[in-house]
Amino acid sequence: MAFPTKKLIDDPIDVVTEFIEGLVETYPGLQYLDGFPLVKVVLRADVSAATYDKVAVISGGGSGHEPAHAGFVGEGMLTAAVCGDIFSSPPVDSILAGIRAVTGPKGCLLIVKNYTGDRLNFGLAAELAKSEGYKVETVIVGDDCALPPPRGIAGRRGLAGTVLVQKVAGAAAAAGLSLDDVAAEAKHASEIVGTMGVALSVCTIPGQVTSDRLGPGKMELGLGIHGEPGAAVVDIQPVNVVVSHVLQQILSTETNFVPITRGERVVLMVNGLGGTPTMELMITAGKTVPKLQLEHGLAVDRVYTGSFMTSLDMAGFSISIMKADPAILQRLDAPTKAPYWPVAADGNHPPAKIPVPISGSRTVKTDEPQSQPQQLNEQGQILEVAIEAAANAIINIKDNLNEWDGKVGDGDCGSTMYRGAKAILEDIKNYPLNDAAETLSEIGSSIGRSMGGTSGIIYTIFFKAAHSHLKEIPHSGVTSKQWAEALTASIAAVSKYGGASAGYRTLLDALIPASLVLEEKLNSGDDPCTAFILSSEAALAGAQSTVEMQAQAGRATYISGEILSTVPDPGAMAAATWFRAAALAVKEKHEST
Repeated sequence: MAFPTKKLIDDPIDVVTEFIEGLVETYPGLQYLDGFPLVKVVLRADVSAATYDKVAVISGGGSGHEPAHAGFVGEGMLTAAVCGDIFSSPPVDSILAGIRAVTGPKGCLLIVKNYTGDRLNFGLAAELAKSEGYKVETVIVGDDCALPPPRGIAGRRGLAGTVLVQKVAGAAAAAGLSLDDVAAEAKHASEIVGTMGVALSVCTIPGQVTSDRLGPGKMELGLGIHGEPGAAVVDIQPVNVVVSHVLQQILSTETNFVPITRGERVVLMVNGLGGTPTMELMITAGKTVPKLQLEHGLAVDRVYTGSFMTSLDMAGFSISIMKADPAILQRLDAPTKAPYWPVAADGNHPPAKIPVPISGSRTVKTDEPQSQPQQLNEQGQILEVAIEAAANAIINIKDNLNEWDGKVGDGDCGSTMYRGAKAILEDIKNYPLNDAAETLSEIGSSIGRSMGGTSGIIYTIFFKAAHSHLKEIPHSGVTSKQWAEALTASIAAVSKYGGASAGYRTLLDALIPASLVLEEKLNSGDDPCTAFILSSEAALAGAQSTVEMQAQAGRATYISGEILSTVPDPGAMAAATWFRAAALAVKEKHEST
């Protein structure tokens, strides 16, 4: 199946040159040679062949792998990067121009990924440069561990491990080493690193359509960075399972791709392939480190997570493992001005987590956890059934809330409220139900801990404000009018800090009518249960009326009135739902006693 693609480009032919123009506009330490479109070379702005007194480190290849390689040009890493067209090796003349531009008397090292076109073009350029009197050495990087040891002359493909080799070589050159020594360090680094990639999609070449050869529910193991097929197409698996497979492949003692054995130290690179969110890359890193430690017996000295060598917009990642020793770590930790080398990843790790600070007032109050009284008084029994009914009602309406929120928000209102309701049902066994004020405070704590987002903080404020209003009342019981006053106080607090009021298309459009009716009915002498039921009907009517309102708070403010008129506000419906459920439960409890 093929389908058109969407790209933020002009002419697909110009994407590489326009990328370079944007890159050098962004980073003042970079320049490019004025030879477009044939010569596409990015180089350090502070380096001139006539005056440069260190070994120049040059790399490159086909474009489409950004930030590699141009994004790693900078003091302490690459001196120049030679860019080809998308997935095409740069021509010999372009490579030779890069060599001439930055190579001084100490010579240059070419770091080349192991692809036939790169080897041939960089190789010929090296020979031509030597014939002009330049000192040139070449290191080929083939770190792919996905496929069985190759037969013939092709060898293993060059992947993201190349970036680690570039950093080692760049640091060695910056330290003033000779060309032979820089080349030796780069060659050593290339021999102790292994990489394997995993993809959820193929990439989209600018100006072309994308063929989803993987199909729905499939992933590819061991593919190359140009979208070429990998070792196998399999069903999508949890990242935990995928990471285990990748590590087993890289560290296999049967293939012996990298000379790493149990008890040794390693460096880890988790590399995004272009279309993978940072969140998923960090999840992958978080799964990989303990597996290296516990399943493979390796100490992890450094972790680099991000997009270093991509395949345009491919969804997926690669994992690179490099054997670590003090010399390698010194090179990786050495300073660099390359704009896309990760900062803050050097140095030894402190403990990953530390205890959460606890409020001083809580520790002074008691060191014992809250717990439900052994015997509930009448108020405690009523609170228990009302809380349970309200929480269960929210759980039951989760999917409806998500559906409504998917049209006017980010689609997670039901899931967010569900987390709070589940936490309340789990924590209720520890609520001091005979103490109404403290129970409300504990509900607020359960919500604050579990819900997150705007809804979480709003409801935490709501229940903490009610607690503040009721905490001076004796434990013997809270009157109906005091409950009504607490509701009014909670609404006022939410309005104060959230900025919303009646008619803003929020949960207050359910709670404000409920509060007004409750106060009115109680003042007119109605039975408290009846007043509660009538106020819950007002809450439901208020929530339903939000269909006719234009949002003035929250994400819904960005949605057109035409769309808003198709659904009620999910926050208001959630509030009306739990309020109505609590009222019905209280009525049923009274009728049964």
